[in-house]
Amino acid sequence: MDNKDTVLKNTVERCREQNIILPTYEQMRNPEKIPAGIKKELENIGLWDLNSRNLFRITWKNEPIKKGGQFGGVNYLEIPKEITGLKSRMIVLVGKYFPTGSHKVGATFGPLVSRLIDGTFDPTTQKAVWPSTGNYCRGGAYNSSLLACDAVAILPEDMSRERFDWLKGLGTEVFATPGCESNVKEIYDKCHELKKDRGDDIVVLNQFDEIANPTWHYAVTGKAMEEVFNKEKKEGQRMSAVCLTQGSAGTLGAGEYLKEVFPNIKVTAAEALQCPTLLINGYGGHRIEGIGDKHVPWIHNLKNTDIVADIDDNACISVMRLFNEPAGKKFLNGLGVSSDITDKLNLLGISSIANILSAIKTAKYYEMNENDILFTVATDSMEMYNSRMTEYREKDGEYTDKTAGVDYGKYIDNIGLDYMLETSYYDKKRMHNLKYFTWIEQQGKEVDELNAQWYDDNYWTDQFMAYKEWDEKIKEFNERTGLLKKYQ
Repeated sequence: MDNKDTVLKNTVERCREQNIILPTYEQMRNPEKIPAGIKKELENIGLWDLNSRNLFRITWKNEPIKKGGQFGGVNYLEIPKEITGLKSRMIVLVGKYFPTGSHKVGATFGPLVSRLIDGTFDPTTQKAVWPSTGNYCRGGAYNSSLLACDAVAILPEDMSRERFDWLKGLGTEVFATPGCESNVKEIYDKCHELKKDRGDDIVVLNQFDEIANPTWHYAVTGKAMEEVFNKEKKEGQRMSAVCLTQGSAGTLGAGEYLKEVFPNIKVTAAEALQCPTLLINGYGGHRIEGIGDKHVPWIHNLKNTDIVADIDDNACISVMRLFNEPAGKKFLNGLGVSSDITDKLNLLGISSIANILSAIKTAKYYEMNENDILFTVATDSMEMYNSRMTEYREKDGEYTDKTAGVDYGKYIDNIGLDYMLETSYYDKKRMHNLKYFTWIEQQGKEVDELNAQWYDDNYWTDQFMAYKEWDEKIKEFNERTGLLKKYQ
């Protein structure tokens, strides 16, 4: 018996002991395929509970309640024209109703589970290391707990206090690295330091180079957007754009799926204006939490990026207050926005606001009209940013009707086409080539694979379609534990 077989045997035994059953990607796409017995068990389990059955709640289709929820349609919110000022429609998938309150719990499922089911991670002896600028390490720590694995979280020290408090409450080993959202290299340096000190006792699951990160969005998020479009479209309307902050490029995997289904769709990759890496090879610090920059992720397929849109982080902070302060909501109500909508704007965290602003810029750039529908996501909600609201109240003072009018006019109604790039072939290649300096020179990747990402027409499709093979291995793994028998 070789080492992989031994590890896999250990993992099967651990999951059997802990009563852990793994969901398939197909079940995350279509929860109606989850066994009725498991759904029955979920009736007594809270959405954020540390219970392995919550692995089956890694889906966009959770009933939006705190405990006992079942499954329905995709959770989404349409941002009305009274806010966007657009003729086109904008639909936002809502991440709050995932366990942990963020869809990143999905993005972390594949990197860990793909190793558990092929015998390359031993939960009885190894720790999973989750380097992140925010929600990814939260999702990773949560999934690790559900899968009976120990976890290590690494994130910049300037991230919101709520993130650190939540991780420590989970019992996760936490390291705070110097800097803010854009200080990604410091995170990598800490990974190398831990790997040197601990060797094979840890496995680093880096969101910026784990292909299972965008693959989850390819398989699950892209399909969810397609379903919502088919539900919401009126005669003559088309799926026109998907607009997402680059971050780790994970969510952009949804764009890969949508490009296949809707070949004319535009994919916008947004980033912070204060750190314009894609736009002009730039650098700097910013305040759009969770979208770390200063480099191009290994898993970003630049060939499918049609627009780069840089978003001023001042806009995100100001719109955060507009959407959440009483005076801001009152102002929006005065524009004709219903209270039902303003009461739901707390579903949008800071990076979610950046996504929405990038969608507005994209719609304006292409002069979109009533026949166009744009999609984006709300990665998380304001639940992780209440300390930021307190911080800016203390820093900038009371939020008034006048402030609301200024913020809406400057950052939404009059948002312009500045700091945008419609990418040519060589713009895309220039951005792709930036990977060399991070991934080949610093992180030990192979230049042959870098070239394959650009020149091999099948490279990305083969990578993303791997989820179907993983589903077969998940089924085999569940067969070995024997835990599904009572539900069949």
